[in-house]
Amino acid sequence: MEKRVALEKRGLPDDQITELILDNCRSTNIEGLTDSFTALEVLSLINVGLTSLKNFPKLPALRKLELSDNRISNGVSHLAGSPKLTHLNLSGNRIKDFDELKPLKELENLEVLDLFNNEVTATENYRDKIFELIPSLKYLDGFDREDTEAPSDEEDEANGGGDDDDEDVELDDSSDYDEEDDNDISLADVYNDNLEEDGSDWNEEDGEGDDDVDEPTDDEEHDGEGDSDGEAAGGEGAEEKASSDAEDAEARGKKRKLDGNDG
Repeated sequence: MEKRVALEKRGLPDDQITELILDNCRSTNIEGLTDSFTALEVLSLINVGLTSLKNFPKLPALRKLELSDNRISNGVSHLAGSPKLTHLNLSGNRIKDFDELKPLKELENLEVLDLFNNEVTATENYRDKIFELIPSLKYLDGFDREDTEAPSDEEDEANGGGDDDDEDVELDDSSDYDEEDDNDISLADVYNDNLEEDGSDWNEEDGEGDDDVDEPTDDEEHDGEGDSDGEAAGGEGAEEKASSDAEDAEARGKKRKLDGNDG
């Protein structure tokens, strides 16, 4: 067992080890485990061949201890140095006397205890006595006080994982809706801005057209001057013609008067 412990440590110091799996390493006693494993939370010693828990170290952080399929008949009092222990599996051992289990009452946080396939389970009122001995206990041999089966680890993970996934989906959907709303608002703003720009362009074009009509060009100014000159020239010509006609009439009158006198 000591060599297996050194192998499982993988070069890390004892106080940094949180989990040790020592299943099937053959030993009748605890070896290689010391009080220096202060951070150890999970320890598995399945089918090792242990006959006693003598020399079991004080593990203040230990929460789960697997000791199934050994030959343990006594010594559970050595587990008192692990006050945070919540899960203890002693199934498949050789515990016969109920008195051997009384030290477990010191484990005030123990919630799950498995003693299946031990002779002690055949004693009268076994379940009632164990639940009375350990008030914190929720499940004994896989069932609660009302004989309701305990959920498996897989079911717990599936249920917990499913709830988390649903929450994530709801959050994602909500965030998608928010993004869509933001996009709708931004598109509307852009559309309105374009309308305002188009309206201003139309107003500018109309203004430019009015300016073109109101303000005459240089050619039109020259044309106007030409018309004025023509009208002035026409008036002067008419006056000269009228004066000439008057002179001609006066000359013809004088001639007729002279002709009359001669006659």
